[in-house]
Amino acid sequence: MTIATHTELVHHFTEDFTALQDAVLARMNGMASPETAAALEHPSLAGPIAIALAHADVLARGDIRRTELSGLPAPHRLRNLREHARRVRRARSEADAVCKEQRARRVVDRRRPPLEPLEPLEPLEPLELRVARAADPEAYGRALREELIDRGSPAADVRAPDDDLALWAWERDSAAAELPAAVRELLECNDDAFVQVLLRDAREEENPHLAHDALVERWGRHARTGLAWGRYAIAQAERRVLARPLTVRGAELDALDDAYQDAAILAARTREAKHRIADLHDRIRDRAATGPFTELIAQCRAAALIRFAAEEPQLWQRACRLVTEHRADCDARADGCPRCHRTLAARLTENASADTSQHGDRGGSEGFAPGYKERYAILDDSPSRAAVAVADAAVGDESALSGYGWAAEDGTTGYGDSMASCSGEAEIIGICQAALSLLGRHPEAPVVVLCDSTEAVEAVNLALKSADPAAAHRTVLFPEGRELLDRLLPHRDRFQVRWLKGHIGHDLNETADALAGLAVRRATGRLSAAAARKEEARILRSLSSDQPAGMVAA
Repeated sequence: MTIATHTELVHHFTEDFTALQDAVLARMNGMASPETAAALEHPSLAGPIAIALAHADVLARGDIRRTELSGLPAPHRLRNLREHARRVRRARSEADAVCKEQRARRVVDRRRPPLEPLEPLEPLEPLELRVARAADPEAYGRALREELIDRGSPAADVRAPDDDLALWAWERDSAAAELPAAVRELLECNDDAFVQVLLRDAREEENPHLAHDALVERWGRHARTGLAWGRYAIAQAERRVLARPLTVRGAELDALDDAYQDAAILAARTREAKHRIADLHDRIRDRAATGPFTELIAQCRAAALIRFAAEEPQLWQRACRLVTEHRADCDARADGCPRCHRTLAARLTENASADTSQHGDRGGSEGFAPGYKERYAILDDSPSRAAVAVADAAVGDESALSGYGWAAEDGTTGYGDSMASCSGEAEIIGICQAALSLLGRHPEAPVVVLCDSTEAVEAVNLALKSADPAAAHRTVLFPEGRELLDRLLPHRDRFQVRWLKGHIGHDLNETADALAGLAVRRATGRLSAAAARKEEARILRSLSSDQPAGMVAA
């Protein structure tokens, strides 16, 4: 193959997404021509290939689901579709690994100095600064954040200060530039409106403004939310299919196929946003290593160091003393001790820990018994006469359909299906359903619900503590979960949710888990109503046999 032909093929795959995806799948199946296979090895195609496979992965799952719901498909067809989906998933993982390897290599190459540099690279920071930052990153980050705010960066815009310092400098430098009206409009709209833009981008027409440097970070932050709404549409379409008899599902199956097509585009655009953000950060770091950016960043770090020294004088003095002693006999001192700060910071924190232990631990662990983090279902400090239940959830594949289940100490149980944006939201729905059921049956008693998801427990507790419906709505994405939290908020004084370590043989936890799995299989049509009733009876018999006398599952 000539160089011209190879270059032409690479350019063609860069410009034509469909042709690229067909070529990638042909290579995956061993059917690509030698010319195509060689062109696909070009480094510039690594990112586009990962994007194409993210798209193909969703479509492969959609083919399986549509075939399952279409009636009684031939077993060999489902086997072939599942094997194809496995190959696509494997190829996608390999493509993602190639992208990560490429990015790691770029980072290493950027840090490696040329043999004869024409200009100095980004100057090595003072060793004292690097030691102090590594020893107490929170204190240093706080000092740097205050410095950036004083320089005109709103507190809400300052994220991980030191990591984002180059990005902050870039944004500050670009703030005076005139932005296109469409870009400015997207920057100023609220988050819900921006997610709607992402959905229109996938379902109607690609929005070229999303790739603008001023927008790409926001695109990346909200891309997963858009993808979640794509899965929500799949779940809605699945419910409509399952509500129809097998013989008249044609229109509903077509709608399900459309929902998977939209979700596939959302998945590809989510991956594209990730690659564009990585490219933006590479360009920012390249510019931050030279010119006025370097000077501005150095000024911010120096000023933050002064603030840090004023706020943590003892730590700073120890750091300076340790650095002085270290430089006396370090072989790398002529190069600025480029890798010594981590060892020195570890020694500094070890000394601080020793001082703390000698003067007594004044940390926040007072009042907790040893091993308190490992406890589960320890209810000796719970309200007296509390009604207690354990809730759990299970999520479906590639759709927002999920199931929840719960089992209570009074012998009652419950399960059902829901639509959730992630496993954490599915767990929140299970917690709310269990709590509302117990609150209705025990109108005078406090209610405690246990759950093995720390994410869900923390989210519900945060919503209850805020007592603000708007704050509660930020905890979950979809309408069902928001409505359940709204119903739970008026009972926050009588309700608690706590963490329970999962899968350790706790009877109620095992029952809740089994009921949640039953619910999601029934919701996705993989279990008939009659089979579901038999499975439910088996689960409840198992619970009854493990309970003390007097506890009967209802």
